[in-house]
Amino acid sequence: MLNSEQIKQILPHRYPFLMIDRAEIIENGKLAKGYKNVSVNEPFFQGHFPQEAVMPGVLIIEAMAQLGAIAVLSLDQFKGKIAYFTGINNAKFRQKVIPGDKLELEVEIVRMRSSLGIGAGKAFVNGVLVCEAEISFAIGG
Repeated sequence: MLNSEQIKQILPHRYPFLMIDRAEIIENGKLAKGYKNVSVNEPFFQGHFPQEAVMPGVLIIEAMAQLGAIAVLSLDQFKGKIAYFTGINNAKFRQKVIPGDKLELEVEIVRMRSSLGIGAGKAFVNGVLVCEAEISFAIGG
């Protein structure tokens, strides 16, 4: 299990753009699980439906992309590199995510060719699917 300090050694993101609190690499380069505790103090809640706090869907997708990057950047050939988010396909938002929720993320890398890859991401709250998407990325830097 990787804590936030260990995640910061892999990803270049920092607050408020680091969307993963904890991560677990299930299968190196293939599958990762991660968690984001959604707090009422998140800066995006001030301007995104301030009368009814809802986590922006694009940030759920970003959390999945960061988790996918953790999975891939754990491979020896990509250590010290950066994963750039290059695309989103088939995104579906099924339920809102609100303060107090624990976002449970899962990303499986379904294709990796050279420095380009595609991941299948899912996000759950209390075991209920809230979002899913196919994310693509390029390794650089």
